[in-house]
Amino acid sequence: MIDMETDAKIRNYVLYLLNNSSAEKPMWNLEMIRAGKANKWNYIDGCMITSVLSIYDMTGRKEFLDFADSFVSWFVNEDGTIRTYDPEEKNLDNVNAARNLFALYDLTGREKYRKAIETVRHQLDIQPRIKAGTFWHKAVYPNQVWLDGLYMAQPFYMQYETKYNKMEMCEDSFHQFQNVEKCMKDPKTGLYYHGYDESRKMYWADPVTGCSKNFWLRSLGWFMAALVDTASVMDENLYYEYRYLQKMLKDVAEAILPYQDESGMFWQVVNYPHEKGNYLETSGTALIAYALLKGERLGYLPERFAKAGEKAFEGICNTYLSENEDGTLKLGGICLVAGLGGKHKRDGSREYYYSEPVVENEAKGVAPFILAYTELLRRE
Repeated sequence: MIDMETDAKIRNYVLYLLNNSSAEKPMWNLEMIRAGKANKWNYIDGCMITSVLSIYDMTGRKEFLDFADSFVSWFVNEDGTIRTYDPEEKNLDNVNAARNLFALYDLTGREKYRKAIETVRHQLDIQPRIKAGTFWHKAVYPNQVWLDGLYMAQPFYMQYETKYNKMEMCEDSFHQFQNVEKCMKDPKTGLYYHGYDESRKMYWADPVTGCSKNFWLRSLGWFMAALVDTASVMDENLYYEYRYLQKMLKDVAEAILPYQDESGMFWQVVNYPHEKGNYLETSGTALIAYALLKGERLGYLPERFAKAGEKAFEGICNTYLSENEDGTLKLGGICLVAGLGGKHKRDGSREYYYSEPVVENEAKGVAPFILAYTELLRRE
């Protein structure tokens, strides 16, 4: 549980981030800031707004809803088109932010949010797939599935089909998880590899399995969060599928907990603790904490997993949550970005994952941290 002093500090930290951010200039989106580019519709902001709406759901404080509404409304036009978003880009990352449209439509009744849901849903009709049926991560990464993509697309896909399409394509969403289990799960450890190339042509892919080389923490965190969030918006009439996702969540949770550091956190490359260059990483740890806590709350996981989630959250607070000289908080230990292939020749080696910048106050770490925090509040 969270003590009163820490609770107050975290709430003030969230308000500090919101008070210094707008849709045009969010202080938590360091990728955009470092690139010197104008902000656009993206998953980083999407994750942050998801966490803000979770705080609103827990506290009922209108300032959080007002911020989320104002932020998203800046992008969404009255006809349902979305500023800077192009479905033809066929990038799963761009689906993630649309998850917030469901809640905002229900909470505000603004019809443009309902129309925008359809705009994004159209992308999934044209999104390329591997032969087994799972979406490509991006059109620019042909034949590739990344664990990240399950979080980016499947909770939105499942919620849309459940809420607006009479569950017509729910099984398709479910089968995409099954494909990942079949292709990307390591039979020895039970962990999942970051990426899979069906063609086996990418230099980072194993020529036999098609998988990348290592278990990157944040990708596993995205995957666990995808499992719990997708299951939570399913109709329980999908009896087998609903319970199978819960089984997948329990299996990967069982697989990763032996690698939990005594601090409570997890390592950037999960199964090489203390190796030179490796470090305890915030975003992946926070995602796992969130998935464990929410999974236990919803009855998907036994209580012992929630205890591990609490330990992970406490580990982040003790290791990377600190005060600036002016008394404001900062959250460190966040891997800025990591991927496979592309113009930077990202080879999936351990050395590669260790080499990416580590930053503070970035939403890929802050948003999961807030989501885990709200799960702890729900337990009190």
